[in-house]
Order: sequence, then C-alpha cells, then structure tokens
Amino acid sequence: MIYQIECVNLIIVMLVIWSSVLLFFLGAIFGSFLNVVVSRTLAGKSWIKGRSECDECDHQLAWFDNIPLLSFLALRGKCRYCHKKIDPTHLLLEILTGLLFIWWWWVGFMFFKLSQQPLVLLQPLFWLSIGMILLVITVADIKKMIIPNGAVILLTLLTLAYRIILVTSGVMQVADWWSSLIASLAVGLFFFSLWFVTKGKGMGFGDVKLVVPLGLLLGWPRILVSFQLAFIIGGVVGVGLLLLGKHKLKKPMPFGPFLILGTIIGLIWGHQLTNWYLSLMGF
Repeated sequence: MIYQIECVNLIIVMLVIWSSVLLFFLGAIFGSFLNVVVSRTLAGKSWIKGRSECDECDHQLAWFDNIPLLSFLALRGKCRYCHKKIDPTHLLLEILTGLLFIWWWWVGFMFFKLSQQPLVLLQPLFWLSIGMILLVITVADIKKMIIPNGAVILLTLLTLAYRIILVTSGVMQVADWWSSLIASLAVGLFFFSLWFVTKGKGMGFGDVKLVVPLGLLLGWPRILVSFQLAFIIGGVVGVGLLLLGKHKLKKPMPFGPFLILGTIIGLIWGHQLTNWYLSLMGF
C-alpha cells in the first residue's frame, strides 16, 4: 500500500515537472513573439508583416535563428551574421513569459478563479493577457525608455471591459467600481502634475498614461500602497546604481518597470500591506 502511494506521488510529481516544462516553452514561444512586437514597435515598423531582422545589421533571420531560448544560447548571444551582441532583453522576455505561463497555470488558472460563467475562462485569460502586456511595457521601457501607446490603450480597454463585466455579473460592487475609477483618475492627475511641474524631467508622460489602467487593475485602496512601493523601490534601485557607478545622477531612469512591480506586489499582497500600513497610521 505504501509502495503504491509512493508510485502515485512520483507520477504526480513527474506530471507537474513535465507539464511545467511544456508550459515554460509555450510561454517562451509567446515571449519570442512579444520580442517582435517590442522591437518593431520601437522601430516604428509593423509587427504583423515582414520577417525578423537583426537589430544591429538588419539581416533577415532564418527560422533556426528564432528558436526561443535555444537560438540565443546556441549563438552565445551574438548575431550569426554581424557577430554583434544580441540584446539580452530578448532572452529575458522569453524567460519571463515562460515563468508567467507556469505561474498563471498552477496558481491563477488551477486554484484562484471565479466559478461563475463566463468568468470561469474569461478571468484567467484576462490575467494572462494583462501579464503579457505588462511584460511588453517593461521591456520597451527598459530598452528605449518608451511606453508604447498601443500597449497602454490595450491595457486600458481590457481592464475597463473586465471591470464592467465583473460589475454586471455582480462579482464587483458598483461602489467599488466607482471608487477604483476615481482613485485611478486622481493618481493619474497627481502624476500629470509631477510631469507638468518638472517639465518632464521628473518622469515621462508615458508613466502618467500608464498609472490610470494600473490603478483600475489595483482598485481602491491597494492603489495607494502599490504606487508608494513603486517610488520606494525605484529610489532604492536608483541610489544603488549611483553608488555602484552604473548610473549618472542627471540621467533619466525608466520608471514604468517599478510601477508595474509595485502593481504586481499590490495585486498579490495588497490587502495585507494596506492593513499593515493603516495600522501604522493609527487607523
């Protein structure tokens, strides 16, 4: 009996491992596509038409140069044709998307999902789409300090549509919807004032546009803690880079990734952090 239980447990473990590996490579394939979206969007090209090209020499890439993860490793991070280094964000995006798929399946899709139609499938698909959009914004901001308008618009439309479905389905209260909307617009106005007063030196206008859909994702009151965390984490990283000589004092630094990181932390631990913060304030 004990032997049978051990065999069943071993089979379950092996299934989890192999399914996770498959999910990771499936995510990496999507990550490779997202790389095309980011690169061509930043270059002002269409990501629908045309073959993939090297970012440095514009040489058209063969299919075997575009195998997710494996091509980068096989080429040792260099272009086959011009031998210049391939931007490591390509590999980073493929890895992060692969990890996103694993997390989404085992945590989001299998355990934490709404049980009523049409949200049984809609909710996990929504969060997977949001995750990939946030990855695109993060990598684009890191590479060129640009937050693509198309990504922000899509993020806003998807979030608005999802929240409206939650309200009409009775999952979200109308009062919560309005408080989230007002809070996100208020935060957007605050960021706009920072951008206006500093004449764009304090932060880019892309960050101003980004905080509105992120605020809608977070809702009230998680929005407060999440964006405060973004400033704190960004400040700590900025000071650390200055001390290490990796960044100059007056050189701008992308803030979008910190906003997104604060949002992710808020989505996962927002309620606990909010209660802890309010207790410190004496509420």
